[in-house]
Amino acid sequence: MWRKIHFKIFTKEKDEEYGLRKKEFTSLKEIQPHLKILVLFTTSFMIWFLFLLVFSPKRISNPIRGFLSTHSPAECRDNYSVYIYNLPSKFNFDLLEDCSSLNIYTDMCPHVTNNGMGKPLPEMGSSSWYTTHQLIGELIVHARIENHPCRTENAEKATLFYVPFYGGLHASSKFREPNYTIRDALAVELVEYIEEQKWWKRNNGRDRFMAFGRTAWDFMRTDEVPDFGANKLLNMSPVQNMSVLLVERHPWEGHNQHGIPYPSYFHPSALSEMIEWQDRVSYMDRPHLFSFVGAPRTGKKKVVTRDRVIKQCEESSKCLILKCGKGPSKCHKPRQVLNVMMRSNFCLQVLGDSYTRRSTFDSILTGCIPVFFSNHTAYSQYQWFLPSDPTTYSVYIDLERNHSIGIEEELLKIPMEEVERKRRTVIELIPKLTYANPNSTSYGFRDAVDVALKALSDHVSSLLKATS
Repeated sequence: MWRKIHFKIFTKEKDEEYGLRKKEFTSLKEIQPHLKILVLFTTSFMIWFLFLLVFSPKRISNPIRGFLSTHSPAECRDNYSVYIYNLPSKFNFDLLEDCSSLNIYTDMCPHVTNNGMGKPLPEMGSSSWYTTHQLIGELIVHARIENHPCRTENAEKATLFYVPFYGGLHASSKFREPNYTIRDALAVELVEYIEEQKWWKRNNGRDRFMAFGRTAWDFMRTDEVPDFGANKLLNMSPVQNMSVLLVERHPWEGHNQHGIPYPSYFHPSALSEMIEWQDRVSYMDRPHLFSFVGAPRTGKKKVVTRDRVIKQCEESSKCLILKCGKGPSKCHKPRQVLNVMMRSNFCLQVLGDSYTRRSTFDSILTGCIPVFFSNHTAYSQYQWFLPSDPTTYSVYIDLERNHSIGIEEELLKIPMEEVERKRRTVIELIPKLTYANPNSTSYGFRDAVDVALKALSDHVSSLLKATS
């Protein structure tokens, strides 16, 4: 009908200018109702937005709440289900509000962002890289389990119960607290809270677990051991029944402790990103026989071996060394660290303040074969993640017993064919030692959290059968 009317106007009108004006006027009349609707919609939206801004309750931004992906989660392919305790926020989220005081050595505020992954590292050329702090694992584990396909909201049907206590961050914030009662207070409150929950007595806590980004030594204070700022959480009787995941377990007393990888800087969201990285490190040119990244240590008996390793590296023309400054978090930028390792065949992993090192996982990530000087740096720690035969992926040099061993000479004895076999195994290990991006639900490979949950499920099942 609209077209017919305008056809008559144009055929009857002889004045071209008048016809053009009539056309513009008619079009404007047609558009005006739409403009009115658009203005009305925009005005309503602005009023609604201002209402929410003024009257809605203020929420504290944190790295877990509200992060869940809008994509459908992947299907749970394992025979377990994980229930997450909805703890009072004082045990986790509230601790992040004072993020600058979570560590006596460094400001943790940049590191608690992005679900614990930290700030992006665009200089690595991919969105999979972040400035992840080595002691932030509990946030990443929490975020991963929140979005895990085997998570359940039904506590009655759960086979595993996860207690998301940010105990590592809390412990590091209290290292200089002289009053033991104050230092232990939050841990004691947590245990009391867990014991009161409905399903605790079903298995007396044997199906419960916690995950911390620090070492076991930070939670095992006793009257016999010198005080290093630790609390007594892991020595409390109810916790002895639980499973505890840590980046370093106690090698002799950690019967309920299980080692999990230190988080590195790589957090892929898809299998393609993982394969691309594995291909890259497979074909790297490695002009250096071995390398060391780390800082010197002084004043402790166990750092004697570390000093010997550093000295040998400095004296060898085949060793690439990157010394860090004194104290935690004083090392070089992630890209510098990774570049040194990617250019080396072997990466020296000698203990420092404790037995384990994040550097072990950085080296494997770069395809660099780790060289260990203690069984407790990896072999007794990460049995869920590493091959049972350590010779397939690593080298062991007992420099502590034999001070005259030359590192360069020992490494040169290894045939190139064996070096290549070890490297292939190391590169195959990368997915299971990596923490996938928590915001992804279909990353296409089993990461460190997947491996830990499956192994933990098997462990708990065998434990319950043995006690039934």
